[in-house]
Amino acid sequence: MDRSTALQDIPKHFDPGNVEEKWYDFWKENGFFHSEPDDRESYTVVIPPPNVTGVLHMGHMLNNTIQDVLVRRARMLGKNACWVPGTDHASIATEAKVVQKLRKEGITKADLTREEFLEHAWEWTEEHGGIILQQLQKLGASCDWERTRFTLEEDLYESVIDCFIELYNRGYIYRGKRMINWDPEAQTALSDEEVIHREEQSKLYHVRYWLKNSDRWVTIATTRPETILADTGVCVNPGDERYRDLIGETAIIPMVEREVPIIADEYVDMEYGTGCLKITPAHDENDYQIGQKHDLEIIDMLNPDGTLSEAAEYYVGEDRFEARELIITDLKKRDQLVDVEEMTNKVGYSERTDAVIEPRLSLQWFCRMEELSRPAHENVMNDNIQFHPAKFKNSYSHWMENIRDWCISRQLWWGQRIPAWYYGDGKDDYVIAKTEEEALAKARDKSDNPSLAGNDIHQDEDVLDTWFSSWLWPITVFDGIKDPDNEEINYYYPTDDLVTAPEIMFFWVARMIIAGYEFRGEKPFSNVYYTGIVRDSQRRKMSKSLGNSPDPIKLMEEYGADGVRVGMLFSSPAGNDLLFEEQLCEQGRNFANKIWNAFRFLSMNKQEDTNYSRKLDIDETNLVDRWMLSRLHETIAGMNKDMETFRINEALHKIYSLIWDDFCDWYIELIKADEPGADIPAERLARGLNFFEELMKLLHPFMPFITEEIWQHIRPRKTEEAMIVASWPAFDQSAVSREDQALFTRIQRIISAVRNIRAEFNLSPNDDIDLLINAGDEQAAGALRNNEWIFRKLQRIDALEVRADLSKPETSASAVVEGTEIFVPLKGFVDLDKERERIRKEIDRLQGFLKSIEGKLNNDGFVNNAPEEVVQRERDKKADTVTNLEKLRGILRELE
Repeated sequence: MDRSTALQDIPKHFDPGNVEEKWYDFWKENGFFHSEPDDRESYTVVIPPPNVTGVLHMGHMLNNTIQDVLVRRARMLGKNACWVPGTDHASIATEAKVVQKLRKEGITKADLTREEFLEHAWEWTEEHGGIILQQLQKLGASCDWERTRFTLEEDLYESVIDCFIELYNRGYIYRGKRMINWDPEAQTALSDEEVIHREEQSKLYHVRYWLKNSDRWVTIATTRPETILADTGVCVNPGDERYRDLIGETAIIPMVEREVPIIADEYVDMEYGTGCLKITPAHDENDYQIGQKHDLEIIDMLNPDGTLSEAAEYYVGEDRFEARELIITDLKKRDQLVDVEEMTNKVGYSERTDAVIEPRLSLQWFCRMEELSRPAHENVMNDNIQFHPAKFKNSYSHWMENIRDWCISRQLWWGQRIPAWYYGDGKDDYVIAKTEEEALAKARDKSDNPSLAGNDIHQDEDVLDTWFSSWLWPITVFDGIKDPDNEEINYYYPTDDLVTAPEIMFFWVARMIIAGYEFRGEKPFSNVYYTGIVRDSQRRKMSKSLGNSPDPIKLMEEYGADGVRVGMLFSSPAGNDLLFEEQLCEQGRNFANKIWNAFRFLSMNKQEDTNYSRKLDIDETNLVDRWMLSRLHETIAGMNKDMETFRINEALHKIYSLIWDDFCDWYIELIKADEPGADIPAERLARGLNFFEELMKLLHPFMPFITEEIWQHIRPRKTEEAMIVASWPAFDQSAVSREDQALFTRIQRIISAVRNIRAEFNLSPNDDIDLLINAGDEQAAGALRNNEWIFRKLQRIDALEVRADLSKPETSASAVVEGTEIFVPLKGFVDLDKERERIRKEIDRLQGFLKSIEGKLNNDGFVNNAPEEVVQRERDKKADTVTNLEKLRGILRELE
C-alpha cells in the first residue's frame, strides 16, 4: 500500500481556519439548521437575544456554546431542532450609542425631531446590529438564521402594543405618580430590577436644624446633604423620650430657612443616626410615604439630568454631587455642620449607564404584578418548570413573594411607543388605542366632544421598557400574539430549554414565565439552565473596563472554535462561576490535535479498494474489543444522564476521557499490526474505524467542526449523511460488562506498574525483561494467562509467567496492583539499596492513605449520613490498602 496516496487529502496537522468556514457554509447552505413543523418531536430553544449594541464577549461564548451542544444533540436524536436567533433593540443602551455618535457629528438629540432621531437610530442598528450574530456563526452556533427576529421589527412591535392594550383593558396597567428610580444620565425611569446596589464607603453628615423662636436645635444625620434644600418636615419616633416635647414644634431648614413641622411617626428608627429624621418627600420613597401620611409639601429640587432646579433656590444648575460639596462648605460657615462620620452604605446604580440612581416622584406607567405573577410562582415551585441548578428556586421564590408593580415607561424615543393618547389637561384625559384614528374616535366618545380633531390629541412621548417586549420573546418569535392559533406556535411552543445567566432571572426569566401563562395559558419552556459568571483567576468578573476579558474572536483564531468551546465547557459546572484561563483553550486545541493524529493513523492503514464494514461487529473472543465496547456504552449511558440533567461539562469530561485515555492511549495501540511497520489487518482496522465513528458522534455537539471533517474523510458520504444529522449512539445495556472492564483495568495497571519499574530502574523500553505475576488465585491467573498477548504487545518481554502462588525471585523489582504481585528480575540492572528505599516510601504512602480512610470510617457523622455505597467504597479501599501493605512489608523483609 502507498501510504502517501492514502494520506494525500489529509493534512498533517488539523487547521481549524481551513475547516470551520467550509463546514459552516455547508451546513447552512444545505438547510441543516432550518426547521419547519412536521411529524417529528420538536425541540425548541430561543436565544437570549443579545443587544444590537453588543459584540461577542465571554458570557455570550459560554451561553451559546451550551445552547449549541443541546441543539446539536437533539438534532442527532432525531428531533426537529429549532434554535431561534435574534436581537433586542435595547432602548437605553442603543439610544445612548446613537446620541454619542450624533454628538461626534455636532448634533444633539434636542436638535432633532423624534422622526429624525429614529432615522439615525435605524441607520445605526442596520450598520451594527447584526455584528454579534455574525460572530456567533464563527463559534459554530447552529441557529435557524432564516428565523432571525428583532424585538423592534413591525410584527413584534405590534404584538407588544397589543399586549399593553389587553393588560390595560383588564386593569393590570395604570398610570400614576409614584416614587421611581431615575437614571440622570439616560434621563429615564428604571424598574427596581435595573438598579444595582453596591456597598461602598460613604459619609454620614450630622447637621444642626434650629427650632423656630428658640436657641434650641435638633441634629439630623444624612448621607445626601444636598437634599436638605427640599426638606419639608422633621420626624421623630413618638416613643423617643429625647424628642417627645418637640412634637408639634417648628424647625427651620438650613440654607433655605424654610419653616417645617416636627412630626411623630413610628417609622423612625431611634437607634439610627441621631433618631431625628429629615423628610424629603420628592427624593426618597419612604419620605414620600411619610409625607403623604402627614400631608407634607413636595418640593422637587432636581432636574432630569441630575442638576439642581430653580426649586432648590441654591446652587441652581450645579450637578448634584458638586452641590453636595458646596452645601457642606456653606453649612460649615454657618456653624451648622456638627460632625462627619464614615460609614458603609448601599448605593443604587443604573444597570445600563452606571449612573447613581435618584429616587424621583414621577408620573409613569405601571403594571400590577401581584396577581399576574401567581401562576409563574406556583409552576416553578412545583417543578412544572425546572431550574438547573434547583438552588435558584429560592431566590426566585423570594422575589415573587415580594414582587412590586413594574414601572414600564421609559423617557426615550427608541422603543415601542406607549399607545396612550391625550386630549385634555385632566389626569384622566387620555385613551388607549393602537392607531391615531382609533384614538380620536375613543377620545371623542370619552370627552363627549364630537368636534375633537386630529391636532387636538397627541400620543405619549415615552416608550415601553425593553423587557416589556422581551418578556414575550418565546411567543412573538412564532407570531403567537399576532396569530395565536398558527401552525408554528402550536408546534414549537412551549419551547424546551432556556439557557441564561442568573443575573437576569427577574429581568427576563420570571417575566417570560408570567407572560407565558398570561397570554398562552401555559409555560414558555420546561427547563431553565443557569450558567455561571465568567471570571478570571482572581475571581473578578470579566469585563472590558477591567481589561481582563480576552477577545473571543482572537481566541478562536488562535485555538480554533472547537478548542475554545472545549475550554469554556471544561470549567463551567452548572450554576457555578467559571474560572476561565486561556490554558483551557490550549487544552481544547491539544485534544483536537490528539483526535486528528488518531484519525491520521487509522487512515494511514486503510487499504485501497477495501470495503470496511460500517457495522460495529467486535471479536467476542478479544478482551480488548469487549472492553472498548463496554466502555463505549457505559459512556453513552453516562453522557445521556448528564445531558438530561444539564451537567454539560461532566458529559464532555466523559467523552474526553474515553477518546484520549481509552481509545488513543490503549485501544489503538492494541489493534496495531503484530509486526512493526506492517499494516493493521483489515478486520481490526474496520472495528477501530467503527469505534472511532461512534466516538466522533458523541463528541460532535461539543466539537462540531473537527468531527464533521473527520466524518467526511473516513468514508464517502452523501449530503444527507453528514455528521450534523448522524444518529446519536443508542445505549445497549447488554454491551456493558463489569467483569471485562475490571479485568482489562487490572491488566492496564499491571502494565503501568511495569512501565514505572522500567522508569525507576532506567530500563529501556527496548530491553527484553522477564515478567512474573503472582495472581493470588487460579481463576485470576487463568484470566491473565488468556490475555498474555496484551502484555507482549505493549511490553518487550522475554519470559512471562503467571501463577496463583508464585514466590518472589531474588533481586527483583516488585509492585502490588489490587492484590496482584508483579516481579521483574533485575539481575545485572538493579541497585538493591534503591529498591528497598522505594518500597519503604510506598509503605509510607499507603500508611498515610490508610490513616485518611480510617479517619473517615471513625467519623460517626460520615458513617451515619453518607450513602451506604460511599461508606462501603471506603471500607473496600481500607481492605485493599491493608492487603497491599502486608505484601509490601513481606517483600521488604525478603530484601533485608
